[in-house]
Amino acid sequence: MEDLLGSGESRLVLDLGELATVDSSGIGLFSKFLTATKQQGGSLKLVNPSKFVVQTLKLVGLLNLFEVFSDIPAAVASFV
Repeated sequence: MEDLLGSGESRLVLDLGELATVDSSGIGLFSKFLTATKQQGGSLKLVNPSKFVVQTLKLVGLLNLFEVFSDIPAAVASFV
């Protein structure tokens, strides 16, 4: 993701379909990349997070900062 941001990409979709859990390091990365995309005028969309990931983001107060989608095409279409 750092390479994408470094090359000027600011509208990113992160597919979390294979991510069962997330810890504080992962939450820190989500926050870092969300901030970086916003600073470049873009956004970071999350796709298919597990219930545990959603609950964790809600617990730490970050869920409302992300747009969450059930599939990649819907997330990509939301950039228009």
